[in-house]
Amino acid sequence: MSKSVLITGAGSGFGKLSALALLERGHHVIATTENEEQAATLHREAPGLVVEKLDITTSDIEHVSQWTIDVLINNAGAGETGPLADVALDRVRRLFEVNVFGTLRITQEVLKSMVQQRSGRIIIMSSIAGVVAAPSFGPYSMTKFSLEAMGKAMRSELAPLGVDVTLINPGPYLTGFNDRMADSMWEWFSDASLNAPQAELFHVVGDFVTTAQRDPQEVVERLVQLVEAESTEENNFVPPDIKAQLGLA
Repeated sequence: MSKSVLITGAGSGFGKLSALALLERGHHVIATTENEEQAATLHREAPGLVVEKLDITTSDIEHVSQWTIDVLINNAGAGETGPLADVALDRVRRLFEVNVFGTLRITQEVLKSMVQQRSGRIIIMSSIAGVVAAPSFGPYSMTKFSLEAMGKAMRSELAPLGVDVTLINPGPYLTGFNDRMADSMWEWFSDASLNAPQAELFHVVGDFVTTAQRDPQEVVERLVQLVEAESTEENNFVPPDIKAQLGLA
């Protein structure tokens, strides 16, 4: 059955690939992007998509509650790395504004109609970083741990109202996001600020996240399954054995 799917952060990465895959499967897809350039590009590539510029960190999303949405994919997000002893609080605040408060803001808007119709699904893009915090990835993990709490609480709260909430937890996938995030700390931080073992640790972790990244189509396929499934699990790790690979299971 065709569903109406709203995807945030569809200008690139998992969001864009998922929008195209869901459109191909006959779903009505509203793909939102951070800026007009991304919106124009996406509309040219896939005229069948409904494309909207939408900034989840602003109040300009209030009209979203007027749309009939069956599934919301909360994909929009930002990445930031750096040692927590040194990272500027403004950087961490910005990360929370996008990943946590922005996600909660648009979810609340979409839920207005879902609760009224007593049906719907919220898919939250978490991460393996939402269950394990690695050195230098603390700022990002803080936001993903928060999304884990949000998703788990909402899943229990909304189930009696007919709304399903689930989290997806990808490992390192080749979308460009991980590379930009791993590099972000070096825009303001220097090895000269670290002792040798600490510097080596940060570089090793950054290399681990950005080396041998997997095909993002695996995550896209899981997202499509979650959109179409009758029911979901609380967490969906991709690949399924990523926790075992990291010694967490």
